[in-house]
Amino acid sequence: MRLIPRALLDVFRQIHEDWDVNGRDWTQPGFRALAVHRFGVWLRLARSGNPVWLLLSWFHRTMFRYIRNHYAIDLHPQATVGRRILLAHPAGIVIHGSAVIGDDCVIRQNATLGALNGEGGRGLEAPQLGRKVHIGCGAAVLGRVVIGDDARIGPNTVVMIDVPAGATVFASTPRMMLNMPRTADEDKERDSSIGVGAS
Repeated sequence: MRLIPRALLDVFRQIHEDWDVNGRDWTQPGFRALAVHRFGVWLRLARSGNPVWLLLSWFHRTMFRYIRNHYAIDLHPQATVGRRILLAHPAGIVIHGSAVIGDDCVIRQNATLGALNGEGGRGLEAPQLGRKVHIGCGAAVLGRVVIGDDARIGPNTVVMIDVPAGATVFASTPRMMLNMPRTADEDKERDSSIGVGAS
């Protein structure tokens, strides 16, 4: 039981670091999601079954559901999350219970760190991020992949293989086609579809 106050002090330090990284604004959804997650980790360490612990566990479940449903941040309570994490513009973020996130990572909106072999908590294959990894908006990192330190995953990129340290992965850019000539048949088809020249 002597370790519990020390563990709680460490949780407060981590929450303060997250607060610094998230602009020292306690109203930021990303900071709130991280604070609730850290509190849940401490509760698992302090598991005792006494009435106070049960009350705190109920409070944690309530806050986790509020964060998930109100902010659309599904940070699983069993995910391993490093220090000084920034959830930038957080909305639609999904982090699997088996995922591991290293220190000083940045995860942007609509990103997914998920498993390939089913739903649920731990025991499934999910990503492992090194330190200072940046995950772009809309990116999906899926399966048992390792993302090395300082790697960058670009917006809307799907990653299902390991990424070495310092690498940048991005989706191919879309093609732009301007002033494409149309045939007379295509013009007639377009006009008939919008009712031009119809009697």
